[in-house]
Amino acid sequence: MTTDLRVLRPEQWDYWYGKLILAFGGVPEAPEEMELYRELTEFDRSIGAWDGDTCVGTAGAFSFRLTVPGGAPVQTAGVTMVSVAATHRRRGVLTSMMRRQLDDVRRWGEPVAVLTASEPGIYGRFGYGISTAQLGLRIDTSRVRLAAPDGTDDVRLRFAGPADKAVVEACEAVYGRVAAVRPGMLVRQPGWERLPLLDPESDRKGSSPMQCVLAERDGEVVGYARYFIKPQWNDAGPKGIIELRDLEALDPAAYAALWRFLFDVDLTSTVEARNRPVDDAVQHLVSDIRRCEPWLRDSLYLRLVDVGAALEARTYQTPLDVVFEVEDAFCPWNTGRWRLTGDAKGASCRPTTDPADLALSVRELGVAYLGGVSLSALAGAGRVREVRPGALAEASVAFASDVAPWLPHGF
Repeated sequence: MTTDLRVLRPEQWDYWYGKLILAFGGVPEAPEEMELYRELTEFDRSIGAWDGDTCVGTAGAFSFRLTVPGGAPVQTAGVTMVSVAATHRRRGVLTSMMRRQLDDVRRWGEPVAVLTASEPGIYGRFGYGISTAQLGLRIDTSRVRLAAPDGTDDVRLRFAGPADKAVVEACEAVYGRVAAVRPGMLVRQPGWERLPLLDPESDRKGSSPMQCVLAERDGEVVGYARYFIKPQWNDAGPKGIIELRDLEALDPAAYAALWRFLFDVDLTSTVEARNRPVDDAVQHLVSDIRRCEPWLRDSLYLRLVDVGAALEARTYQTPLDVVFEVEDAFCPWNTGRWRLTGDAKGASCRPTTDPADLALSVRELGVAYLGGVSLSALAGAGRVREVRPGALAEASVAFASDVAPWLPHGF
């Protein structure tokens, strides 16, 4: 089947987005959520697949900057709003949109593309791999104690209106400083500060409106927490749940002060956090990690669109000189041998005819790119092949990140 791929026009957005909603089950979103995504949509970076006058596929790409190891914010395509009508599945619609989109991303000069997948099995054939994970916690605060570090009592906490302009600006300043040092975080562009503030009443399911607490020291905001409270009771008394959306802080004392506050909220006995970094320090403050019920889930899927530019954009933990033999059937301009030389100060990556040290596909290179998954682990699964003895250990150590990569919110 042949479909016509067209760039989205502003007057088509309602119809186009309606097709996206239908493909995801047809349950309407809250009006405020739809309005936000309408404003964030970049029309010249969004496409529809058309069968005559009917839109049968949707795809978009936000203009992002993604923090990579070393702290550089790399121009990145945030792939989003991808759908295919149930009437047109298995006819090549998705493949044609992915082909067009990756060609566009390359033309835009963005070396990396990222997405969050509705189903894990969809995007591997287009070169995307799982680059970050998220930690979930369900903490029994009636049984778990928190050991706060020195200085925690010096942090002042106060309630604040989550959407107040000054509060949003202060929280975004904290977020920006955290995002500059943790790979996988998005450097939020104007308008995106509204995403974590979305609080449709229809989505609360018995929870309170969003609440916000600021952590301050010497009059400066050094952390914040946004959360909801779901009151619950049983015959023994109150069993309320704190549903944590965001918690960021600039130092250990502010961080611990915010967590201690959440542990001590009256009429609650559980804190639920569904998306935290896998190395979140709260795991080392609690008295009983088992009663925090930790679990992991896949999060950010990443693809290298331009292998050379992407590998040059980050730094490396130890000096590295390695030749990769890269296979990339979907974006053949990446296929071939690439010599990567780099250290903690910078890197160079160029095509070469030198013998390969490691052989892998572009998918595995993307999985390891942010430093959260080691090349050695991928080799253990048979997905990286060592050609030169010793090259695997050298590259695996160099690619690592001091802090785990993490995506704090979807898009």
